[in-house]
Amino acid sequence: MAAYNNYRSIPTKQQFKIVHRLLKIAAKYWPSFIISILAVIVQSTMNILLPRFLQYYMDHFLTRTTLAEKVILFSAVIYLVGVIIRSFGQFFTTFAFNMGSEYMLEDLRRSLFAKLHQLGMSYFDRTSAGSIVSRVNNDTMSLSDFMQVFLSGLVGIFSILSALIAMWLTDQAAALAVLLFLPLLILSIWVYNKYSSSAYRYMRQKLSEINTRISETIQGIDIIQNFRQQKRIQQEFEHTNHEYLQSRRSMIKINSLLLSPIVNLLYTLALIAAMYILGWHAHIGFVQAGMIYAFTTYISQFFNPITNMMDTLSFFQDGVVAGSRSFHILDSKEYGPQQKSDAKGKISAGAIEFRHVSFAYPDGPEVLHDVSFKVNPGESLGIVGHTGSGKSTMINILLRFYEFQKGEILIDGQDIRKLPVSEIRQKIGLVLQDSYLFYGDINFNIRLYDQNISDEQIQAAAKLVHADDFIQKLPQQYHTRVTPGGNGLSAGQKQLISFARTIVHQPSILVLDEATASIDTQTEDLIQTGLDQMQQGRTTVAIAHRLSTIKNSTNILVLDNGQVVEYGNHKDLLKQKGYYYELYRLQEKDTF
Repeated sequence: MAAYNNYRSIPTKQQFKIVHRLLKIAAKYWPSFIISILAVIVQSTMNILLPRFLQYYMDHFLTRTTLAEKVILFSAVIYLVGVIIRSFGQFFTTFAFNMGSEYMLEDLRRSLFAKLHQLGMSYFDRTSAGSIVSRVNNDTMSLSDFMQVFLSGLVGIFSILSALIAMWLTDQAAALAVLLFLPLLILSIWVYNKYSSSAYRYMRQKLSEINTRISETIQGIDIIQNFRQQKRIQQEFEHTNHEYLQSRRSMIKINSLLLSPIVNLLYTLALIAAMYILGWHAHIGFVQAGMIYAFTTYISQFFNPITNMMDTLSFFQDGVVAGSRSFHILDSKEYGPQQKSDAKGKISAGAIEFRHVSFAYPDGPEVLHDVSFKVNPGESLGIVGHTGSGKSTMINILLRFYEFQKGEILIDGQDIRKLPVSEIRQKIGLVLQDSYLFYGDINFNIRLYDQNISDEQIQAAAKLVHADDFIQKLPQQYHTRVTPGGNGLSAGQKQLISFARTIVHQPSILVLDEATASIDTQTEDLIQTGLDQMQQGRTTVAIAHRLSTIKNSTNILVLDNGQVVEYGNHKDLLKQKGYYYELYRLQEKDTF
């Protein structure tokens, strides 16, 4: 209880803003909601007429000593028709409203998914994958229940108004007695809303943490089992899961106290008050049984929708918190680097130049300092340095994943900020150390949705990097199914597919970020020839720990603490007997 007290409840003004934004999305699908409103009107009308009809039947026909069979049958048919009309109204109310809600949630989920692909890498550096999945999946599912609040509210408002009108027409004094309990209902709603908001925010946070722990555990299950960390991971999960249980317990306590019990108590008190007034009228004159039946039915119709509305208030708070978390993604401004408004340049030759480039991650120290170098078209540049020296950071800013703070980066003599991002992504081919394969077949993982790439081009790319050799041995060759992550294929095989994926797009610039680090020596020797062919006519930038893979580069750049400490070709750097010499000596002891 104390834990979630630290979570501020969402202010009423902010709740209204969240609800307003959600309703704006729902307004796009107004035809469904209009049909639902019309159906509610039909349903409410029948709720007034049916008890009134039974009142008339009881007071005018059942009081007779003899009653014609035709009258009984005719009355039953009329009542049945009314019930059928009300049932149709209930069906169209629920069906049309729920379909409109589903269209709205599909719209929101699509917007969230699209927004995630627009955000920069800095957002994903700060936000765990489990938290993002929770917001896109669990929170939008919560909004499905949240829309039920408005359905029950729509039905409730019309039912309450129709019941009030019917009670007023039946007996004004008794109607006023029932109406006196309305402020108490409004007060209980306000109290519930106040205390449940913070509890729901805490509960949502703990659910997000559970998803994060599950995601991390599944992704790192081999590490966990290898280091025998199952017990510790289990204890951490149980701790988080228990906190989530406690948050749910608090919400259940609030719901149990302030929802149905309060409404049922007020309903009973209102019924007693109405019966007292109607009984007082009986002292003065005759009160017909049909009128008492109708009035008590209207009291039930007045309070039952309120009970339903109160029960869905828990969904309301859940939905407000879920909506807040969803809009946090939609409102995020952590976009990738922005290009100039007149960015229309093209990459052709593939010349690369860094001029006094410096870079620091948000709220972090400087990672690159005054880096300058030039790679002419068709040349290759190897980048080496200890872990944390800034090698991968250079690639990230070249590909516009992050914005550099100082200096210039030029491609073919053009400021990189004047090139469309689509042009950069298309003309610069990137191969990472950890290759990721998507669900589909081999063909799909090389083509990646680009239907302009033919099967022949895929096979030619695979042959170039020597991936075709093992693909032909698979059960269905290029149509062999691949699971997410590429389970069932070796690290080397996955990397070969990644090479083919890159080269099939015919990039002008090839970037290799330790692309052979996860490949065994035999496989590395196999694709080295393919790499040489890939680099023909292309500018190549290669980060490598294995210096043997970049010793034939036109030039080699050595980084230390974000600064260029050495620059030149392999032979020249060895002659200097400096930083590069020491690295190479450590790796090539047997040849010295």
